[in-house]
Amino acid sequence: MHVGIDASAWDNERGFGRFTRSLVAALATRDSGFRYTLLFGHPPERPVPAGVETVIAGAEQSMSEASSGTGARAGADMLTLSRAAARLGADLFFYPASYSFFPLLSRVPKLVCIHDTIPERFPDLIFPTRRNYRLWQAKSWLARVQARRILTVSEASATDIAAMLRVPRDRIDVTTEGADETFRPITDTARLAAARARHGIAVDDKVLIYIGGFNRHKNVLRLIEAMPAILAACPEARLVIVGRTTGDRFWDNVDELKAGASADARASDRIGFAGEISDADMAELLNVSVALVFPSLWEGFGLPAVEAMQCGTPVLASDRSSLPEVVGDGGLLFDPERTEDLAGAAIRLLTEPGFRDRLAARALARSRDFTWEKSAELTEAAFRRTIGRT
Repeated sequence: MHVGIDASAWDNERGFGRFTRSLVAALATRDSGFRYTLLFGHPPERPVPAGVETVIAGAEQSMSEASSGTGARAGADMLTLSRAAARLGADLFFYPASYSFFPLLSRVPKLVCIHDTIPERFPDLIFPTRRNYRLWQAKSWLARVQARRILTVSEASATDIAAMLRVPRDRIDVTTEGADETFRPITDTARLAAARARHGIAVDDKVLIYIGGFNRHKNVLRLIEAMPAILAACPEARLVIVGRTTGDRFWDNVDELKAGASADARASDRIGFAGEISDADMAELLNVSVALVFPSLWEGFGLPAVEAMQCGTPVLASDRSSLPEVVGDGGLLFDPERTEDLAGAAIRLLTEPGFRDRLAARALARSRDFTWEKSAELTEAAFRRTIGRT
């Protein structure tokens, strides 16, 4: 079976780019009767797995440029991609993320991955203008109309898509995600000491780490607001915030977060922004952290949680959406709308003797449930259902 794949998000560092690259790499290693062609708007900057064909459509804008701030993808670019996709002669066309969907005016069966319903649930937090939201609604509706089946990344998202987007549950397939092998327990003390020094972390600091974006639904301000209470109970606590702070992707509240971090005298020198860092650096930070904190109001999956657990680092996570499904017994859950609930979970993990070690062992065991090999197997099954070969 020949599968064409929209690779618009290929060069995005994390998020949909990470999902697309990791899934395609896992699919390419399998001998299951599939061959793949990636459709790019521009020549890719990141390598493509051996055996996977590529086609460059020649779009004017990259997907990341089109999605920055109040931007939107140009109709001419969507037409260029649509024509190129139709010329592939594929048996099936797969969109790894609905956010990069473009209409495909051919009868080829289409499988669209909708990761979550966050745009529909929190439009005021996601879109800078009403126009952006209306454009999203139109694109999302057309994606659902054209798709023969929908793929998503958690049972929680499948339930949401059925309820909020009115897609029949029997048209929805569920796959999973996994962490890169870079994320693992690190026992090299010199390497960990160097990581601490690089990020200004003292030997006695008890690190809480946040990894992710800064869209308002990520709820990072709530974590910052919890720090004074956490520090009152555990003065050695330090919060390290990892993620792109340049403000050139999507619509974020980086300035508001930095203002919040400096608002409290006690907390101001105990909160640091590490910026966007490599996977290797991130794995080292996770290994020196007491816990990853994931305060999001809603997620489709929550890959940083799996990355942390694969390092043996427990997760303090919101009790909403997919996060309980992913974290399981590898962490503690809290109400993301209650600052005191978040602070209480962190304080317990930071101060209760032996508790963190027990959770760390469970987190490492839990992480083995999530692999890209499993994701590829589940996605292939969705391919077969989409073309009627169950």
